[in-house]
Amino acid sequence: MKSSPLTIGQVADHFGLPTHVLRHWESVGLLTPARAEADRRRYSPDDLVRIATIVALKRADMSLPDIGAFLDTLHTPARKEVLRRNQTELRAKMAALQSALDLVEAGLKCTHQDIATCPTYRAQLSESVSGVDGIGAVDGQV
Repeated sequence: MKSSPLTIGQVADHFGLPTHVLRHWESVGLLTPARAEADRRRYSPDDLVRIATIVALKRADMSLPDIGAFLDTLHTPARKEVLRRNQTELRAKMAALQSALDLVEAGLKCTHQDIATCPTYRAQLSESVSGVDGIGAVDGQV
């Protein structure tokens, strides 16, 4: 992107966002672009860094209030707490995604007619199934 101030449309196009998203982020205090003639928004390189940060953190499911706290809180225990909480949540999501990916990959490797009978696939699910009252191991034993 060029370094001269950009319009809301240019910024929205660059980030693949609808303009109303940028307006909303401004309304909740995440953005404060400069204003030009006729009160038109003009986004600086610093605004673009801020928007890129918001986009990345939203992609990770961080809430707008937490993003605001991250961006606006000085290097303090409060900012660290926001980051620690979100780090824990992201690690849990990553673990769940890895588990789902492992299951999909086991399914792709399976040559059984019925995937539910595949020992490799069943092994991927054994931890989820074990411990349920009345059900033994996933190999069908009770």
